[in-house]
Amino acid sequence: RLARVLLSCNCKPSINDIPNIAKGLNINISITEVNYAVSALTRLGMVRVARGIIEIVNGDKLVEVSNRQAILDAVRTPIAEDEISQEHRSIIQEFMRRGIVKVRERSIIILSATDKARDLFMRGLIKSSTVITALTPELIISGTWRNMVIKRFDLSIPPPQAPIITKHFFAEFLRFVKEVFVSLGFEEAYGPHVELEFWNFDALFQAQDHPAREIHDTYFLKYPSSGKILDNELVNRVSQTHENGWVTGSRGWGYKWDPNRAVRLVLRTQTTSVSVRTLYKRGDGEYRVFTIDRVFRPEVLDPKHSMEFHQADGIVVGENLSFKHLLGILEALARGMGLRKVMFKPAYFPFTSPSAEGYAYHEKLGWIEFVGSGIFRPEVVMPLGVKRSRVLAFGMGLDRIAMVLMNIEDIRDLFSRDLSSIKNYWLNFSRFINNISKPED
Repeated sequence: RLARVLLSCNCKPSINDIPNIAKGLNINISITEVNYAVSALTRLGMVRVARGIIEIVNGDKLVEVSNRQAILDAVRTPIAEDEISQEHRSIIQEFMRRGIVKVRERSIIILSATDKARDLFMRGLIKSSTVITALTPELIISGTWRNMVIKRFDLSIPPPQAPIITKHFFAEFLRFVKEVFVSLGFEEAYGPHVELEFWNFDALFQAQDHPAREIHDTYFLKYPSSGKILDNELVNRVSQTHENGWVTGSRGWGYKWDPNRAVRLVLRTQTTSVSVRTLYKRGDGEYRVFTIDRVFRPEVLDPKHSMEFHQADGIVVGENLSFKHLLGILEALARGMGLRKVMFKPAYFPFTSPSAEGYAYHEKLGWIEFVGSGIFRPEVVMPLGVKRSRVLAFGMGLDRIAMVLMNIEDIRDLFSRDLSSIKNYWLNFSRFINNISKPED
């Protein structure tokens, strides 16, 4: 639309004047759309902007863009294929490849009377009549139905099937995982999607210069950009732990901790923030807590990656817990989810020690990672007020586990709204549940 405005006005308008000029040309474009379009055309080398004035640099390319937009506008309402000119067909084909337009086939049935029917009609032996498929109260009261033909129904033709309404398969999978946790004595906890860096990173003894805290790995809020931490004593304990280890027996990270950075707001990158919030609220004791919710990280959307996905996080708190207890709980959790063969390998995670990765065996894919785990370090639990208890912690990405268990190849299909896809994946989910209920060999 901006290209058409620039070509039609034959002038060098200012950016702010474009919407008014466009209105005079019967083209609707807002100032926000103008800014986006100017940016795009500038990148493509078609226009340049100096002091708010737009100037055409490559008129031929601009004409091509304008023509493409005109073609796109023309097909916003369905048109027959034979109405598309030959010169525009290649552009339409490109639009189809890019998924901008699509072709729908429609059958047109043309009925014509035979010579015999025409002859009978001319001789007055047959006459035209209105065909109806239902008797309405109006037709009965008026009596006009007597002059109409009631269509006969072919009862051998099956009626169209109404789609079966089911719950979404991925929502059911998440509910199933929650039930597994509850069956093992866990209670569910919740936390905010918008989180302070303090809870997302600092309370987990993650250094403020850690690469994961940079903009390419974390979404930062623009407004409001910061929040508050109400417990100054907690802030002081975490600060000292980072700087010199406080009373944890650690030497800390050996840098000057910045309280202003800790109050910046982010979209949480891990549900472990819910676990540390829970530890701060409940402290010592014996309890098991889990959370299942969304986390956010800057990613390029493709079949295997998404900027938004589901994580499950769990903690087990008690005084006499050991690493062996952790492995036993993870094995029970895996079996509850239908992963009957598991193994563990040593691993490194910044806020647990010792740490392990859990792997489950899949008949087609072999060994797949399903959980990261460990015992929370003293630098994590002591500033939160946990003094006597040990905390077993673990986390897993549920989207990828669901993809493996239900034979889904594209992570975007987990949120599909296509009824046929939902039906197929629901069948996969049903088979998965049935396999779990079978006795082990």
